[in-house]
Amino acid sequence: MQRDNELKKQAEVESTKSKSTPSKTKARASKETEKATASKVTKKATASKVTKKATASKVTKKATASKVTKKATASKVTKKATASKVTKKAVHTRPRLQVKYRNEATATLMEEFGYSNVMEVPRLQKMVVNIGVGEALTNGKALEGATKDLITITGQKPVITRAKKDIAEYKLRKGVGIGACVTLRGDRMYHLLDRLCNVSLSRIRDFRGVPRRSFDGRGNYSIGIREQVIFPEIDYNDIDKIRSLQVTVTTTAKTDREAMRLLELLEMPFERQ
Repeated sequence: MQRDNELKKQAEVESTKSKSTPSKTKARASKETEKATASKVTKKATASKVTKKATASKVTKKATASKVTKKATASKVTKKATASKVTKKAVHTRPRLQVKYRNEATATLMEEFGYSNVMEVPRLQKMVVNIGVGEALTNGKALEGATKDLITITGQKPVITRAKKDIAEYKLRKGVGIGACVTLRGDRMYHLLDRLCNVSLSRIRDFRGVPRRSFDGRGNYSIGIREQVIFPEIDYNDIDKIRSLQVTVTTTAKTDREAMRLLELLEMPFERQ
């Protein structure tokens, strides 16, 4: 009997152990699950923080890049504006003779001729440079050479002058090109007159001044030049032939006396009386 009781007790103890073991296992499993869940949450939080930092750094880089781009664009705009201002200043530089006419010649003419209004003072209107090419009837390249010389001298493309009617004696047909001319106004006119008076005319052999009798009675003055090589822009080795040309200075003067005085004040080298 006593032995049976001991066996029963052992069986109860074993059954109790077997019952308590699954509960402990479950508790451990639940703890491990909680730990894994917490670690996952921590990893997610860490990943989200890293993502936010990366996003913030990207935004910062973009903002910095945009600022740099804006600064570069602003600097380019500033440079362009500065360059345009410099260009405008360079473009609006007045010719020397034009400045002299406004500052000196106008006051002198008003005092000498007694003009009551500044608008009465005579002024330069235009300059016409003309070359006649009669040999163009037989030599087709002669007109091209004259045109090239005029472009070099004046810096402007000339107009081809054509025959207005047929002349059988000279074998001339209507509409055939027999010359070239250039009309200059404004700054180019003053630049050409300055070069003509101070550089080109002085290169003529035995030059003693231009004649005073070459006015037409209405304030316009014409000069005949025998050789185009007196202009420093013309290279003697590049021309095909020595050609003469005519330069006409048109003014608003009413008399030749007023026109002569105007040209004298603009440094035209007239011959001595």
